[in-house]
Amino acid sequence: MEKAWSVLQNKEFDEGSDVVTVRGIATTPRTDRVGDVVEPLGMKTNGRVKLMMFHDHRQVVGNVTFAKPNSKGIPFEAVIPKVKEAGIVQDRTNEAIHSLKYNLLDAVSIGFSANKEKTEVMKNGGLRFKEWEWLELSLVPVPANPDAVISAAKSYTASLSATVETPPASRKAVHSVKFIPRTSK
Repeated sequence: MEKAWSVLQNKEFDEGSDVVTVRGIATTPRTDRVGDVVEPLGMKTNGRVKLMMFHDHRQVVGNVTFAKPNSKGIPFEAVIPKVKEAGIVQDRTNEAIHSLKYNLLDAVSIGFSANKEKTEVMKNGGLRFKEWEWLELSLVPVPANPDAVISAAKSYTASLSATVETPPASRKAVHSVKFIPRTSK
């Protein structure tokens, strides 16, 4: 499995909400810090992309609920539920939420499987992934793609909805997650 990263930062958080929604850009077509390019328009998915911690398939903490590639990147939205029942799932989702809230995990990373026939070696020795299957999105501490931007994270009740907006080009190098308090209607 291949990986590519982007950075997040927390700003506000609503303790009384039912879920935390993280939004942003999962990857862009710029060469990342390890010398690779993951082409956004080459993304394939079966529609089920899980949000994990550290690319560990035993640590699923949520679901990617929106991801639409365009030539500039892949805007995404992922939801982490606030689990009410005590147990391992509550512990795991609480760890993810608290790690975001306290800036202990400040990046996301895509896990993907490359189509080897649609992968080329670039002059810099890195790989250009022209077609790939998106397997998962992970919360991680290490960023690689300097253009991938997290535009917001919202903490809100499950009855409310949110939309994803692509951040303006002027925010390319800014990596942030903003927790915005929302109230139930």
